[in-house]
Amino acid sequence: MTHAAKGTALVTGASSGIGAVYADRLARRGYDLILVARNRDKLTALAKRLGDETGRAVEVVAADLNNKADLTRVETLLRTDASITMLVNNAGIGTAAPLLASDVDKMDEMISLNVSALTRLTYAAVPGFVARGGGAIINIASIVGIAPELLNGVYGGTKAFVLAFSQSLHKELADKNVRIQAVAPGAIATDFWDIAGMPISNLPSTMVMKTDELVDAALAGLDQGELVTIPSLPDVSDWQAYESARQKLMPNLSLSAAAPRYRQAAA
Repeated sequence: MTHAAKGTALVTGASSGIGAVYADRLARRGYDLILVARNRDKLTALAKRLGDETGRAVEVVAADLNNKADLTRVETLLRTDASITMLVNNAGIGTAAPLLASDVDKMDEMISLNVSALTRLTYAAVPGFVARGGGAIINIASIVGIAPELLNGVYGGTKAFVLAFSQSLHKELADKNVRIQAVAPGAIATDFWDIAGMPISNLPSTMVMKTDELVDAALAGLDQGELVTIPSLPDVSDWQAYESARQKLMPNLSLSAAAPRYRQAAA
């Protein structure tokens, strides 16, 4: 069963994995779609299936978001298509290799896609959302944004950016009717792990969630109004305690005098 039309959702990294499941679920919720990824053939096949099954309009944009011209094309779409009401920033790459085993040029590409492209697409979308009275941005972060020790530090750093950026946007746009959600998956059964150099078969099965389970949980979190959704976390009070501790730090993070423990050390 389909729902009433809700505008258009633009989904990046939509040809497979998490992005393809978001496309499926959002079409069934009543969104028309703009699907962005590098692989035109996969996008076209997905678009045809979703169009046939849901009756929604599905547009395909073959683009490499690490290519400046391609990124600019998608930014222009977000600025000019007034039907767009949701942006799902899903495109990203990762690695499990430690710093000493990493290619710095590959790390730079990761930063460009995970941070710069996501930022530029968000900046392209938000003014229109505000002008039209609302919209939603879903940013796919990762648990390594909270626990960067688990994998490559550059990857963790890019996802920590996604989390911090989302929290800042939420505060800034709170009175503009623009919803922000950061989704922090753990290990998900996609080709991410093969690309990252750590086959998923190396991980305990109890750690690995299927893409359908992840996206359904993330959308339930969106429906519940969550800013940060960690689909694996059994007890939401654990996150609330973490966030409360962070909030408690804030009044004392910038003071005119150094803490006594540092003055004593100097003396």
